[in-house]
Amino acid sequence: MTLTFEAAISSAVVPFKIAYTEASGGQMLTHHLSDLFLKIPEQHPIVFVCIGTDRSTGDALGPLIGSRLRKYNFSDIHLYGTLDEPVHALNLNETLTTIQNDHFQPYIIGIDACLGQVSSVGNIQLGFGPLKPGAGVNKQLPPVGHVHITGTVNVGGFMEYFVLQNTRLSLVVNMSEVIAKSIYIALIRAKRIGIFSKHLVSMQYDQ
Repeated sequence: MTLTFEAAISSAVVPFKIAYTEASGGQMLTHHLSDLFLKIPEQHPIVFVCIGTDRSTGDALGPLIGSRLRKYNFSDIHLYGTLDEPVHALNLNETLTTIQNDHFQPYIIGIDACLGQVSSVGNIQLGFGPLKPGAGVNKQLPPVGHVHITGTVNVGGFMEYFVLQNTRLSLVVNMSEVIAKSIYIALIRAKRIGIFSKHLVSMQYDQ
């Protein structure tokens, strides 16, 4: 029996929140993501949309995750948004159209940085429904994803652009490592990708 998108979401173990510094945080996030990926019907590709820009330290979380995932597995992950090719406000609509044209009924996971309360800084959230990119800086952008992963990189509520520009790089980089690694391992456990990408295997044989 296959599940619809809605059934897969409602039966998965979400929402979930964990501090990236938690000793078992990565393992717990991997477990929840694996559970979600296993419930998505195999005929529907899982597509990751990592939103943000490298022009702002705080907003670079999404592209950093995308670039790390691309290095883990070059060819088998359906991925949009890296440091080299970011997905941001100017090309988000175009990217979402491309995804719908290139993939049959894709299951989209939106990934982005967010601002929050002081006590939430450093938290990783896995949640129901789409992202609302740009909401933290009062931008009106289309929603993204069937579920979303966010990382709270700084405190919101006042001078959001300035806050994002002055976010600690170490926090963003370390959080991106936890999220990207958890996604990668979860995809392997759910048998959505191989341990080695086709690209890396072909390179190995060519040497």
